Amino acid sequence: MSRFHIGVAATLVGIFLGTIAQGAPLSNDPLGVTNFYNLFNNPDAHLSLANAPDTIHFIEDHGYPAERHYVTTEDDYIVSLFRIPYSHNLKNQDEKKPIVFIQHGLFASSDFWPALGPDDGLPFLLSDAGYDVWMGNARGNRYSRNHTSLSTKHPSFWRFSWHEIGYYDIAAAIDYTLSTENGEGQEGIHYVGHSQGTTVMFVLMSSRPEYNKKIKTAHMLAPVAFMDHMENVLVNSLSPYLGFNNAYSTVFCSQEFLPHNDFVLALMYSVCLPGSIVSSFCSTSNETTVEQGRTNSTASSLTSGSMPAGVSTDQILHYLQEHQSGHFRLFDFGTKKNLKMYGTETPPDYPTELITTEMHLWYSDNDDMSAVEDVLRVAETLPNKVMHHMEDPLWDHMDFAYNWEVRQYISDPIIAILNDFEGK
Repeated sequence: MSRFHIGVAATLVGIFLGTIAQGAPLSNDPLGVTNFYNLFNNPDAHLSLANAPDTIHFIEDHGYPAERHYVTTEDDYIVSLFRIPYSHNLKNQDEKKPIVFIQHGLFASSDFWPALGPDDGLPFLLSDAGYDVWMGNARGNRYSRNHTSLSTKHPSFWRFSWHEIGYYDIAAAIDYTLSTENGEGQEGIHYVGHSQGTTVMFVLMSSRPEYNKKIKTAHMLAPVAFMDHMENVLVNSLSPYLGFNNAYSTVFCSQEFLPHNDFVLALMYSVCLPGSIVSSFCSTSNETTVEQGRTNSTASSLTSGSMPAGVSTDQILHYLQEHQSGHFRLFDFGTKKNLKMYGTETPPDYPTELITTEMHLWYSDNDDMSAVEDVLRVAETLPNKVMHHMEDPLWDHMDFAYNWEVRQYISDPIIAILNDFEGK
């Protein structure tokens, strides 16, 4: 998540909380919660996202073949996967290729990965290394807004957190890739995730341990599970209000946050004008990063037109609950519903000790969204992990994706590990 989107998120959260503080009526019926999507979907907005480039454009613009696939999950969501089936440089379309699946973080989409271009973008580098490359999209984002029976305008569509993304979406995506002609006969795939893309893998592998045998290696960039040492100012400010099952979280829950529509783009433009109280959060990197030229600003600019890609407020609430509880556990619905859902008053912890896959944890000292202490804590529970500590003291959360040297320090080392596993 970039500082730009965090800043806008803070502004909108302030709107929500301010509404409550002024005595907005509450309802015990989840269906009675205000539908802020409709409230904010301003048809008169003058800025438009209609022409924002998509993942197919990012891939084909560099001469690589691109495919879009639709996968229906066990709970009836329809998610999109994008694929680079072969390398036009290697012309290896007729060869059997190992599969790599890449998953984005919060507020992002598959656009996140190919925006760096063929010289630095992980999907292109993997393709040219001889891999069958797939990119996932979490339910609710710009590419995964379909359901077999629900409309995105209905609150029930948005009743999911990152638990469902891991438990259902990633599981369905893995099974689908292995069902393709190239995937048939392969024992498993390699996985790469960033931020929330790591959280959902922890969820899947601990909740459905049978999937461990389907993952050859997993690469967790800026891993997020435990969060109580997170030093992000906005998370620390908001979690005391939204990190519990209360009136604030009741109004905030189960709706689209930062929807991918014209209103949000116009809002971002407004709140990021010079003089805005949150304008300091409207850059994708901190001042040091900009001054030292650490960030690929071209890639950031390319994806800014397609982000935020759309998330459920329950994803945010689940993270804030983690921050408050100090646990990596399932969503807290409140005592009454917890008893019905889990049989206990508090949600159960994810049994990460059941994750037997070879887990590579890539982490850094300057990541305010993934604290070293929290990474080491989850690492202690993993029986088969390899630690990759970034020596650069300035390496932060978004450096794992947009740093100018991401190929040297992240992409090439990951590909070397994959090649070694595959005997290349």
